[in-house]
Amino acid sequence: MEAHVEHFEDHVSYDNTEETLYPNRWSRYRHVMIREPCAEFLGVAILILFGNGVDCQVVLSSNPGVTASPKGDYLSLNFGWAVGTAMGVWVSGGISGGHINPAVTLALATYRGFPWRKVPGYIFAQLLGGIVGAALIYANYFHALDIFEGGPGVRTLKTANLFSTYALDYMTNVSCFFSEFLAAAILMVVVLAMNDKKNCPPPAGLAPLILFILILGIGASLGMETGYAINPARDLGPRMLTAMVGYGKEVFTFRNHYWLWCPILGPILGTQAGTIFYDAFLFTGEESIFNKPNARARQQHIHAHAQERKPAPGGPGADEAV
Repeated sequence: MEAHVEHFEDHVSYDNTEETLYPNRWSRYRHVMIREPCAEFLGVAILILFGNGVDCQVVLSSNPGVTASPKGDYLSLNFGWAVGTAMGVWVSGGISGGHINPAVTLALATYRGFPWRKVPGYIFAQLLGGIVGAALIYANYFHALDIFEGGPGVRTLKTANLFSTYALDYMTNVSCFFSEFLAAAILMVVVLAMNDKKNCPPPAGLAPLILFILILGIGASLGMETGYAINPARDLGPRMLTAMVGYGKEVFTFRNHYWLWCPILGPILGTQAGTIFYDAFLFTGEESIFNKPNARARQQHIHAHAQERKPAPGGPGADEAV
């Protein structure tokens, strides 16, 4: 005997049993208003917990007053940020798409049809996740920071760079921008390829593993010069936290407002460039503006096939995330 299933806007009827999508007022509000932004908030917070956490553990442990022996090296930093990215996407990918990066959100909105109405909420949530994640790590390593800085409450750029990115002294402004631009473009190209069904998409649920490998590779290959922010929320959120807890205005005035043109504009423009290249030369799905039908195709009702594994980039499962 076959079951009879009826689908309505707010509930599903299965034979004589009805299951509602919104069993109470909070569930409706959560689903319609805050579920996706909260997933982005949590994803970025987890990214920062692992990333800023490994920065603090590796650097602060180099001081004998903090611990008897060092607890890591540069490769440890690469692994920590890679794990943070993978775990952040894992907890958010099936709900919001797991962007956890304003530059990715903006690129998808510009070229892949991600709703612009969702962009402000996503970016605000991502930035807030960066602030909260950094605040939790700051509280966790508060006493070690005091020892490393040389006294209670002393806060300088010597430890500010455990939370946000600061370029090496020999890097010129143009070189700093190019380093972030290049790394972000590579990030976006791989994210798009990962979600392209006509390329080589990973099995469902393995997007976090691909992103782990990707961030590990970017850090090991391109991370030395600027700290590979490749994510405005990853840098600006913790930078705002450091300004709040006593590091002063120098976190924003460093190298003629480095915070704006390198870890924010570099990744945003890099992901835009990476998307333009991938969509213009490789992607054939209807999701991209490069494959929208022209006037003749519209007259003949011809459209490209949908090829993206929705929702990009985190994997399947979200409700209209893209």
